[in-house]
Amino acid sequence: MSNNPVIRMSSLCRAVSRDGQTVQIEIYEGDDGKWILEVVDEFNNSTVWNDQFNTDQQALDEAHKTITEEGIESLIGPPASPPH
Repeated sequence: MSNNPVIRMSSLCRAVSRDGQTVQIEIYEGDDGKWILEVVDEFNNSTVWNDQFNTDQQALDEAHKTITEEGIESLIGPPASPPH
């Protein structure tokens, strides 16, 4: 028997590009049945919303709203520092 948790990903996960930049929208189900929204940029920086959503569509709508209102660059962090 495996102790690895099963993560239920939404079928609404997708890449979104604007202004020459791309982020990956990840939506997955939390322990309480609500949906968690995470956006990952090209440098593997992650932005996770504190609030969870009743549906995966609400989470996707929030991601699109943030990109439209604040710009995609608001979800993009700095490049990773090279190892020393």
